[in-house]
Amino acid sequence: MIYIGLDDTDNLESRGTGWLARLLAQELAQDYAVAGVTRHQLLVDRRIPYTSHNSSAAIGLGESGTPELAELFERVKLMMLADFIDGSDPGLCVADDATAVAFTDFGRRAQREVLSQGEARGLAETQGALLAGLGGSQDGVIGALAAVGLAACGDDGRYLLVGRSREMTGMQDIPTLLGAGISAVLTLDGQPVSEGLVLADKLRPARRGGKPVLYVEWRAGYWLPVKLN
Repeated sequence: MIYIGLDDTDNLESRGTGWLARLLAQELAQDYAVAGVTRHQLLVDRRIPYTSHNSSAAIGLGESGTPELAELFERVKLMMLADFIDGSDPGLCVADDATAVAFTDFGRRAQREVLSQGEARGLAETQGALLAGLGGSQDGVIGALAAVGLAACGDDGRYLLVGRSREMTGMQDIPTLLGAGISAVLTLDGQPVSEGLVLADKLRPARRGGKPVLYVEWRAGYWLPVKLN
């Protein structure tokens, strides 16, 4: 698996980082196997400049058509620069899974602490990961590195895109959701759900065990998805 992390790509008037990550994934899917796009919540603190919720995003590429990392980095960099928004401070990170797991602790700390560009850049350099700021203050390197580490751990965040998840609308049965790319449907206490209808508008399954797991709760006749970070 290869992870592409990006952060701080927007301003208050523009579309968010998640939107850009899905756009990039759509472009990359022409040549590579896109495993999904995930959102990762970072610390919300007045000392940290952020647009709305201080979340970053990661794109996962599977083994099929695995690219050379430097080539992939330059390709995504050019796409991000072409969509640069004034007032944003974008960062980009690309790493394979063996390297990305070394950033999981950094990602967890970014959910609790105020971290610095210097630490992010130093850690990326030590591990041989590709990391760069693409404009503004370049503070986006912190969230980009954190997103890669959090996605690589397999137990953080939720999917903005996986399989045909965004094509699902209205009431859908469990087999249809599983066929669309959801790995499992569970209650909040971890019990598997195999029957009933799910309100499938805007599905955002959690990333758990490296897979998209849809958590639901019962609402008087149907299952309602629950968004988890």
